[in-house]
Amino acid sequence: MSKKKKLQKSGPEKILSYTTDPSGYNPFKDLAVGPQKSTNSKDEPIRVKYEKKGRGGKTVSIISGIKSHPDGLAELATLIKNKCGTGGSAKDGDIIIQGDHRDKIMDILKSKGYSNVKKSGG
Repeated sequence: MSKKKKLQKSGPEKILSYTTDPSGYNPFKDLAVGPQKSTNSKDEPIRVKYEKKGRGGKTVSIISGIKSHPDGLAELATLIKNKCGTGGSAKDGDIIIQGDHRDKIMDILKSKGYSNVKKSGG
C-alpha cells in the first residue's frame, strides 16, 4: 500500500484555516515577542562558580541557573562584562566571564533583583 493511501486511511487531519470566532484559534499565541524577563523563582538558586579546568590554566566565573530567553541572557552577560571590565559570553544557558569576579557578579545580580544567588567552587 502506498504512503498516500495509508495517510488517507488514518483519517484527515483537522486543520483550521479560517474562523470568524473572535476568540478562536490563534497559531501564534505560543510565540514570544522580544526578549522575555527571567522566570526564576526564589526557590531556584543561581550559582556563581569559579573554574579553570580545561581552559589552559585560565580562570573563569560561570553563572548558571538563570532561566531566561537567550536574548535576555545575552543582555545580562553584556551588563556583567561591562561592570567587571572583562570579556565573556553566554552559551548553553550559562554566562561565562573571564577571570575570578564572583563577588562583583553576586553584587550585580542582587542589584538586578535576583535574591537566591550563591557562590560555589574553589
